Amino acid sequence: MTTLEIVAVVVSFAGIWLTARRRMLCWPVNLLACALYAKLFLDVRLYADMVLQLLFAIAIVYGWVAWARGTDSEGEVVVAPLRPAQALVGLAAGAVGAVSIGWLTSHHTDAALPWMDATLSSFSLVAQYWTGRRHAASWLLWIVVDVCYVGMFVWKDLLPTAGLYAAMVGLAVLGYRQWRRAGGHRQG
Repeated sequence: MTTLEIVAVVVSFAGIWLTARRRMLCWPVNLLACALYAKLFLDVRLYADMVLQLLFAIAIVYGWVAWARGTDSEGEVVVAPLRPAQALVGLAAGAVGAVSIGWLTSHHTDAALPWMDATLSSFSLVAQYWTGRRHAASWLLWIVVDVCYVGMFVWKDLLPTAGLYAAMVGLAVLGYRQWRRAGGHRQG
């Protein structure tokens, strides 16, 4: 456990909590969390997760813009439905990404857990994209991914980060409930 990891945990928790509450402040807070975790993952040789943080930074800017454009007359972020075809395309892209990144990191780096790291990174990108698109279903994917991350971070002895991801499972449940309620009958 390092000071960097502790700060990253606190900032990440705040960012996810703000996201679950549909607050625009989530985007700059999540951007800071990405920078902190990129450095931490570089230090522990979880390269796919390090690159994931850089890709998250791009997705965060996208989400920030999409949310700014996706508000109602009171300034509340509007939850949008995820159609079944969109869900299938997203999950297929996650699977292709997992295989591609897993092969690359298992053959060309000294990654500690190349296949698990790649799979979780790839599906995290799908979940982040869905979050930016304001789909309540993003939280369901986050739940699955975060549960798996807990195990990976325990294995890598990143216990505060494992604790963060365990808490993020709870935040994802909260986020899903709140977003479903906000989306009402429009959820697909």
